Amino acid sequence: MAKRRGEGFEADDEERGPERTCAVTREKATPEAMLRFVLGPDHQVTPDIKRKLPGRGVWVGLSRQRVAQAVKKQVFSRGLKEKAVAAPDLPELVEDLLRRDALQALSLANKAGLVTTGFVKVEKAIEAGDVGALLHARDGAADGKRKLGQGLRRTYGPEGKPEIGLFSNDEIGAALGRDHVVHAALGNGAATKVLLASCRRLAVYRGDDNADGPAGGDILTADETDAAGDISSWDARTI
Repeated sequence: MAKRRGEGFEADDEERGPERTCAVTREKATPEAMLRFVLGPDHQVTPDIKRKLPGRGVWVGLSRQRVAQAVKKQVFSRGLKEKAVAAPDLPELVEDLLRRDALQALSLANKAGLVTTGFVKVEKAIEAGDVGALLHARDGAADGKRKLGQGLRRTYGPEGKPEIGLFSNDEIGAALGRDHVVHAALGNGAATKVLLASCRRLAVYRGDDNADGPAGGDILTADETDAAGDISSWDARTI
């Protein structure tokens, strides 16, 4: 079995230190603000969403546009120093993997007992001051999102709490194993921090990190970066 990074894997010299270089733009950023790619079977370029796969890696900015440019400019062969075949739909594959990663994080938060669903129960959780973030179905009614957002700001002040609007009703329901979930409250806990970090990466990649929901609420606070890595340089927005 191949070793994962962190299990006896020796990183390439270019992958050490606090920053990585985008193979497309040559701009530097933290690993959390980048995407890593490695060489898979049959010389296929493979996204390493968790940044743990063995082998030499190529780093690209956390952007669908950057990944598309990387495919077009064939930067992977140069970076990996051998033949590398990037599928034309690599940008779509990366987005799907980031989406699945975030939904898996939501499922784990639910198993940790941190998810409360239903408008009335969410409203009560907000009033009790026991909310780390809100989750709204992308296709849910705007009125419900607005009312719960107002409740957040009444309880927590103008900055409120993070509000996630990246997923459909069906996607949320599948992750939670429940039908028709439009609103959910996420309690404070490590699993919620991981979820917020995963959602933030997906939103930034899509370029729509100001997605559904009223403004207000840092998506990652200083404390939350402990679980997700240092992404404090990113803008704080509702996602």
